[in-house]
Amino acid sequence: MRILTLSITLAAIVVSLASCQTAAERRAGDEKQCLSYGFRRGTDNFATCLQRIDLSRSAAARYNSDMLMLDMSYNIGGPYYGRPYYYRHYR
Repeated sequence: MRILTLSITLAAIVVSLASCQTAAERRAGDEKQCLSYGFRRGTDNFATCLQRIDLSRSAAARYNSDMLMLDMSYNIGGPYYGRPYYYRHYR
């Protein structure tokens, strides 16, 4: 139960901190990052760099969400496979 509370608190903190940065600020940071790699604005490589940063951020968010849900399911009682329910039901 303690880990569940900690996980929910951590998720709330992450969501609140992620909302501190607007989309324009995030885009400016991404552009600055790609410029630091040596790409020039308006080129295909610059657009690819921005796209990869965005895809990486989306994948990290999906992974974190999946890990949080997995952690919560194990804290509740583990994954449900179906056999114990039917065994008790027909007994």
